[in-house]
Amino acid sequence: MAIAIKPSDLYYKYARKKATRDVPKFAGKPDPHPFDRDDLYEVIPMLEAVMNELGSSDGRVLHRAEEVMVGKMPGFIRTREEVFDCLVAVMRDLLR
Repeated sequence: MAIAIKPSDLYYKYARKKATRDVPKFAGKPDPHPFDRDDLYEVIPMLEAVMNELGSSDGRVLHRAEEVMVGKMPGFIRTREEVFDCLVAVMRDLLR
C-alpha cells in the first residue's frame, strides 16, 4: 500500500513553488533531474517514495527523514535519485 503524505503531516514548512507545480516529480529511479529540497511539491513525492521503500508509515520516521533531508544531507547531493538513495540509506541505518 502506497503511503500518502499531506503537508500537515510534515514537521517543516516548505514553499509552494507554483511555477514548477505541474512539472513531473520523482516517481522512481532513474531520475537525474535536480531536486529542490525547499519546494513542497518536490518534497512530498520524495518522502512518500522513501517511506514506501522503508515500509513505514510512522510519523516519527517521516520527521526524522525530514531532519536528515533538511539539515544533514550534504549539498553536493543534488539529483532526485541521489537524494532518494541517500535518504533510504541513512534512514535504514538509523532504524536498525
